[in-house]
Amino acid sequence: MQTLKIGDKVPNFTVNDQDGNAVSLSDYKGKKLVVFFYPKANTPTCTVEACNLGENYKALQDAGYEILGVSADTEKRQSNFKKKFSFPYPLLADTEKEVIDAFGVWGPKKFMGREFDGIHRITFLVDEKGVVSRIIDKVKAKIHTDQILEG
Repeated sequence: MQTLKIGDKVPNFTVNDQDGNAVSLSDYKGKKLVVFFYPKANTPTCTVEACNLGENYKALQDAGYEILGVSADTEKRQSNFKKKFSFPYPLLADTEKEVIDAFGVWGPKKFMGREFDGIHRITFLVDEKGVVSRIIDKVKAKIHTDQILEG
């Protein structure tokens, strides 16, 4: 798994959000961005993480951040997830793994003794110029906002 590193420029991407709207990295030029990757919508840990960011959205915005959630779920699944929990930020339906591959978060995982390929729960902080400024690879779902703001 070759993830982006601090100092790397994020390649531009265009992927649909939960409502079928095209979202590109270039839409966020001049803004700080939190890009958080999660394995699957509506699963326990992913829900806790996404809700933590949603509940603290104002604090993240006050710190200058916009947020993008990304998984390989379909638009319909992302839409249901967003509506169910009223997330104030877009969820990208990266079914073709364009963003997932650009950031390098797809790779071997272990869960309950089973090995498989999947999305790693990693968050990237991207600066106003589209460069990775920080990576959180040990995401603690319940306090994820604190992890972002403490840096």
